[in-house]
Amino acid sequence: MTGWSIGSPTGPSQRNLPTMAQSFDLVLRGGTLVLPWGMERADVGVRAGRIAAIGDLRTAHAAEEVDCTGLHVLPGLIDSHVHLREPGDPKVETIETGTKAALLGGLAAVFDMPNTSPSITDTARLDWKREHVKGRAWCDIGFYVGATKANIAGLAELELQPNVCGIKVFAGSSTGDLMVEDDENLERVMRAGRRRISYHSEDEYRLQARKPNYTTGMPYRMHAEWRDVETAFLGTRRLMALARKTGRPAHILHVSTAEELEYLKDYRDVCTVEVLLNHLTQTDEAYDRLGGYAVMNPPIRDQRHLDAAWAAVADGTVDTVGSDHAPHSRESKEKPWPTGGSGLTGIQTIVPLMLDHVSAGRLSLSRLADLMCAGPARVYGVVGKGRLAAGYDGDFTVVDMKRSRTIEENWIVSPCGWTPFAGQRCTGWPVMTVIRGRIAMREDEVLGSPEGAPVRFRG
Repeated sequence: MTGWSIGSPTGPSQRNLPTMAQSFDLVLRGGTLVLPWGMERADVGVRAGRIAAIGDLRTAHAAEEVDCTGLHVLPGLIDSHVHLREPGDPKVETIETGTKAALLGGLAAVFDMPNTSPSITDTARLDWKREHVKGRAWCDIGFYVGATKANIAGLAELELQPNVCGIKVFAGSSTGDLMVEDDENLERVMRAGRRRISYHSEDEYRLQARKPNYTTGMPYRMHAEWRDVETAFLGTRRLMALARKTGRPAHILHVSTAEELEYLKDYRDVCTVEVLLNHLTQTDEAYDRLGGYAVMNPPIRDQRHLDAAWAAVADGTVDTVGSDHAPHSRESKEKPWPTGGSGLTGIQTIVPLMLDHVSAGRLSLSRLADLMCAGPARVYGVVGKGRLAAGYDGDFTVVDMKRSRTIEENWIVSPCGWTPFAGQRCTGWPVMTVIRGRIAMREDEVLGSPEGAPVRFRG
């Protein structure tokens, strides 16, 4: 790999900073750092798990050094929207396999959704999950807590529990008791606490009213017709009216329509926006090519909506990009529509695909770091992560923008074993993931043991 060796000296830094004898646990030398204020070729030193210095560290001593010449060093990227399915079905995904996939894909942290079996909706289940990840999580991890009509009274306390990134509300499209679809209870949720709430925004009433029009065995592309633009847009309009009424900040997840993206520009006082990698990468041709492996909620839509998503990335409407990694078994995905599972894998492929978009000129590396690091930190109130700056966690995603590689299913470590992006060629690839100063992945090799820790959030 270009510029890769252990213990090699770096060339002169472009930053003309004074040097002094210092000691670090880890120094990344000579890479192009993606800093909050721009990109600079410099060294970065980590001590006791945190960034201790950025600049010319040629005279510094380090227990471990990596020559990153020719590589870009991003802050450790975060996928703030994943479903690791535990507790649930270990044949599909687990905390251990999902976080290992995250490391291999260049992610330093993930935020895990609550719709497991059973769902994470109370303190006891949250305590179980916090304990369960110890010695199993390969990357750092935060937890959503699910809102139900039965736990509204306890949400204000639950959202302040350690390591909780926020409350998740399924206003449409959920299973079990994780559904809050009516305005009365949605308003009650919004008045129970103060932190930003994350929403799955589809109008459940419209979905159910239209459901009899669609029968088993119809073409997979009917998924986008049933869950049409108005289903998403109506759900978002209702949520924004209630957010303004209550003053409660909202984060609308997986915004998928041009109509919503334009509308939400007038609600920046109460709303932040997530777009998925899939809605930036795939169009409705995927239904004919992939069948059930293209079915997700909200659905993949046509080119007009993909173009609108990229325009919203360019003008700053979009705050975060996530994968919505939601694995199902092959058996489930190959069932006739609409009887199969809705959801696609993505935790291991989001970074390579976003880097490919960078290579294609659709966004810059700085904007990528904003969408997948600074953005999640800002939206969710992450402590100690989100940027390359002194005092922050020593989390790094090191990428080789000259490397071209094809996504192959034999690389996927999730037990379900598939990706909707198999065969796609990417230019730009993650070659190292560092978590709190420890090299956790290098050149497709996961190193050491699972030492992921729960992410900290401001209350």
